[in-house]
Amino acid sequence: MVAAANPHAAEAGRHILRLGGNAVDTAITMQMVLNLVEPQSSGIGGGGFLLYYDSASDELSTYDGRETTPTGATGDMFLDFFEEPQAFFEAVVGGKSVGVPGLLRMLELAHQHHGKLSWKSLFSPAIKLAERGFAISPRLHGLIARDKYLRTSAAAKGYFYTPEGDPLAVGEKLVNRPLARTFRAIAQNGTKVFYEGWVAQDIVAAIREAPDNPGTLSLADLAAYKAKERRALCRPYRRWQICGMPPPSSGGITLLQSLGILESFNLASLDPATTETVHLLAEATRLAFADRNAYLADPDFISVPQQELLDSGYLSERASLISPHKRIKRVFPGTPDHLQQLNLMPGETFGYPSTTHISVIDGEGNAVAMTSSIENTFGSRLMVHGFLLNNQLTDFSFRPRAAGKEVANRVEPGKRPLSSMAPTLVFAEKGKLALVLGSPGGTNIIPYVLKTVVAVLDQGQNIQQAINLPNHSNRGSITVIEKGTPLETLEYNLTRMGHEVVIRPMTSGLHGLQVTPDGLLGGADPRREGVALGD
Repeated sequence: MVAAANPHAAEAGRHILRLGGNAVDTAITMQMVLNLVEPQSSGIGGGGFLLYYDSASDELSTYDGRETTPTGATGDMFLDFFEEPQAFFEAVVGGKSVGVPGLLRMLELAHQHHGKLSWKSLFSPAIKLAERGFAISPRLHGLIARDKYLRTSAAAKGYFYTPEGDPLAVGEKLVNRPLARTFRAIAQNGTKVFYEGWVAQDIVAAIREAPDNPGTLSLADLAAYKAKERRALCRPYRRWQICGMPPPSSGGITLLQSLGILESFNLASLDPATTETVHLLAEATRLAFADRNAYLADPDFISVPQQELLDSGYLSERASLISPHKRIKRVFPGTPDHLQQLNLMPGETFGYPSTTHISVIDGEGNAVAMTSSIENTFGSRLMVHGFLLNNQLTDFSFRPRAAGKEVANRVEPGKRPLSSMAPTLVFAEKGKLALVLGSPGGTNIIPYVLKTVVAVLDQGQNIQQAINLPNHSNRGSITVIEKGTPLETLEYNLTRMGHEVVIRPMTSGLHGLQVTPDGLLGGADPRREGVALGD
């Protein structure tokens, strides 16, 4: 079974499974199709994180395809003339925000280790669809129509708009021959053409010659990029084992911290969409995000105290700060083992319609959870050979120093910006796979996945019911509840408990699979256009 944010991708994934491909093969094919049909969210111009579970060996592998900073980047690159942080979109649009894309090298590494079908065969569905064309969905049309910056790139303007400058209409066929040519070259020759050949040359030219915010990314930066295999981050939660990505993603640690704090409370006695549940999850994530914002960054540059932050005694102490009846006035980072705090001060994003998540379980019981992104909707807006380039460097702190200290997540050459992506695998007793899930949503990814895990493991929901539940989050201060849902009726109660409540759209893209005694159950987020398909 597969679950993805677009029917074309899900159908291509099921096709690969039927050909005998495994979970890694299937994820690669689905990602290439998503690059085509969901260009605003992810693609080979960006990066991602992948968890792979091998059922035969009972081993879990994690792959880091996060973008890296060019060697020419500087700590003050996102400060203005007055040494104040630039406005977000002033920094995003153009070449300066583009990090070295890591997605292809990550997928190639995972395929070398675990792939079953030939690398070349995995690109065929996306190539055929790019040459044949696909109908523009209402969602894609709406995003093109709303975007204020996509026309700044001549290539993107020519692709997404009519000669008169109008967004292409719903149902109009979109053909992408440049992307088909790029895919065909990568399929035939591997990723070297992307990182060292003619594709690389044109990526560098687009970035360095961008009319807005030209960047410094070089051919040497592209050629030097390496995806990394890292050790999975796992922690028990009640009778389950939860596994996720380590830094440079904050998703794994912050999710596991939140769950470790919530172990002190009887969530099984509470219904999901109630004041009590929303309050407890909000307080747990407030405490976890305080630690996230103090201690987490690229572990190749900063010493990250992973085990200390996940220590059971420490998390019990953090849980003791929570009252079931009243919001904590102010939260601060904890000091496990008297660690010195580092100031991170990340920019908060509220969940743009970018980023995507893929969940796969193949016929042998192997699984992939993969979240990938180009960061903002349509990324940097620079388009090269049919794909968009990321703006992931704006995930760094714009200030290199704060309160007299160097910021952990500051820009440095070769560094990977902190992420919130949280591809997650859940195991039941005796190591039996139970859940595969993840979501887009900026820093809201972590609360989205937390809501879903708690609803399934504690509150008796199946994966689709849990995904359907209204979203809510708190990443340090404001409690956000999803507009147009029954949670709006909780505003009064939460306010009385001390919460500052904001109501806004919360467009998650949760896609998950659940292993049940009766077989596999898929869940796709109704807030997007995805589906789950299986045999």
